[in-house]
Amino acid sequence: MTPAGARMAAAVFRSVGIDAEVTPPSDEQTLELGGLFSSGEECYPQKVTLGDFLRIVHSPGFDPAATAFFMPLAEGPCRFGQYAPYLREVLAELGYDQVPVISPTSRNAYDDVTDHAGDMVKRLWQALVCGDISVKMLLKVRPYETSAGDADAVFEKSLSLLEQVVQRRDLPGRQRLNSLVAVVTQVRDLYRSVPARYVKGRPLIGVVGEIFCRLNEFSNRDAVRRIEAHGGEVWLSDISEWVWYTNWSQLAHLKEDGKTLSLEMLGALVKNRFQRYYENRLLAPFAEDFAGYEEPHDLHHQVLLPAWPYLPADGALGEMVLSVGKAAYLQGKGADGIIDISPFSCMNGIVSEAVYHALGRDYDGIPIRNFYFDATSSNMERDLDIFMELAQAYQRRKKRQRRYPAWFA
Repeated sequence: MTPAGARMAAAVFRSVGIDAEVTPPSDEQTLELGGLFSSGEECYPQKVTLGDFLRIVHSPGFDPAATAFFMPLAEGPCRFGQYAPYLREVLAELGYDQVPVISPTSRNAYDDVTDHAGDMVKRLWQALVCGDISVKMLLKVRPYETSAGDADAVFEKSLSLLEQVVQRRDLPGRQRLNSLVAVVTQVRDLYRSVPARYVKGRPLIGVVGEIFCRLNEFSNRDAVRRIEAHGGEVWLSDISEWVWYTNWSQLAHLKEDGKTLSLEMLGALVKNRFQRYYENRLLAPFAEDFAGYEEPHDLHHQVLLPAWPYLPADGALGEMVLSVGKAAYLQGKGADGIIDISPFSCMNGIVSEAVYHALGRDYDGIPIRNFYFDATSSNMERDLDIFMELAQAYQRRKKRQRRYPAWFA
């Protein structure tokens, strides 16, 4: 969904001997093929992901006997759960029903991946955290760089450095983690070396919403860069947030199934403990850099409970709960506005929008704006002009001030 997350995941597959590549960057052929094999009523991410896979099918030299597609599933009301089954139907229609579609599910927090390699989940988690860290550093540095493009160049170099370690097959568990800590420390220093002028006052805009559309630059028409061009700094909800949510959901399902005292519950709790340990190790070098930018360390208490009066997590499922709860969390961290990015007709976006007015009212009047995306164009520049004026007005009157790293003037 992000260049970092996809590249880290592919590198993990290579580390266990699977020849994995990221789908090429989306383009107009993506929308053409995605639209040709869909009815037009599906959500925009389905058209984009389907189109990207079909571009591979239609590419010169495509070998169905040596190809598999990786398309995870998710439980809940979102149509995302139908992406993989529909992809299988389209492949069969094209005569490629022998091409596997690998589909781990959020029902068990994607534990299915361990069927292929015992420590696959651990490797994927560590790699995704590294990818999220690099994206977070990019968005923290880029608005303040004194020479356009420097932060993006560091981002690309960072991903290459991370891939070199993540894809290695010869690193045992402890040595792999230590090597990743060393390389993320190197990544930190690369970002710190970017010439920048860190001056307080730039509006901080939290970006939440449907996970694919908010993270996929093609789908949201480079919304983050547009916000930056309008004078803002973006705090983007990351991939790790979704993983923590699926972990929480797994525990909730086990309790519902009467397995509170079971080996499955014990395994899930142990996995959570180790994931937190790995995350803390990888984040430790960034304690000064992320001062004021700390992500929630307790999803239940810091994100799900604040959302409960508006969307209770035991009834509403998926990104809508995370978006509402994260909006409240970001307001508490001093954000000056919240933008929800969702595909056109997405239920998560529509339900979230229905409660944002009450949330904004209860949280100091912070401005919250939904942006919906599909294959058609919209006047995003005009809407961002208006929103940024609201964010700047809120910044002048808000009660909760943000915390900055020490080197901000």
